[in-house]
Amino acid sequence: MSADWHSLTSDLVPLALVVALSPFSVIPPVLLVLHSKRPRSTGLTFMLGWLVGLAASTEVFVLLPRLIGGSDEGPQAGAAWARVGLGAVLIAYSVQRWLTRHQASESPKWLNSLSKVTPVAAAGIGFILPLVNPKFLIVNAAAGLVIASSGTPVPWLWLVGYSILAGSTVLVPILAYAAAPERFDPMLAKVKLWLDRHHAPLTAVICLIVGVVLLFQGIRAL
Repeated sequence: MSADWHSLTSDLVPLALVVALSPFSVIPPVLLVLHSKRPRSTGLTFMLGWLVGLAASTEVFVLLPRLIGGSDEGPQAGAAWARVGLGAVLIAYSVQRWLTRHQASESPKWLNSLSKVTPVAAAGIGFILPLVNPKFLIVNAAAGLVIASSGTPVPWLWLVGYSILAGSTVLVPILAYAAAPERFDPMLAKVKLWLDRHHAPLTAVICLIVGVVLLFQGIRAL
């Protein structure tokens, strides 16, 4: 049981880190709590929508093997090939991102518009953003197949754990700001400034490291 727990954890953590460490995860909550007219309520509803979006897109692939009636070997092979493919894509993307790092000096302009949304709209945006990001969809699909192929009796527990870890870089700044806004305001402003300057090379390095890990794990599981 402990070996299975360790194996499943080592498979899911790198996938969750791809989502958690992406600037696409880090920048929106920082913008919301820095510039929104109602930062606390807007940030909290965005956080809830984000977690539900992550969990929903992953749950689809937890249930998919069972819905199509595949064998136990099917999900296992699918999860292994998903990691191999995702690892290769992330490595290629990291090279491309590194070579073009000087062309991206700040975060995308559309992200800055998040500061104008209402709490209700923030919940919807938080839910939709993980669903429209192709990288997140691929990663969540791989995570869902890993959970499905593990044979765990409590797949929902792993789904919740994966979603919380993947969404941790959204949870932490929003909950920290909700608890002590005066203390974390200057810190979040510095984080945003740093991300604006370094998000491209940061993304490249993270994708390369996680891509190598996933490629190794996928090949080992085949």
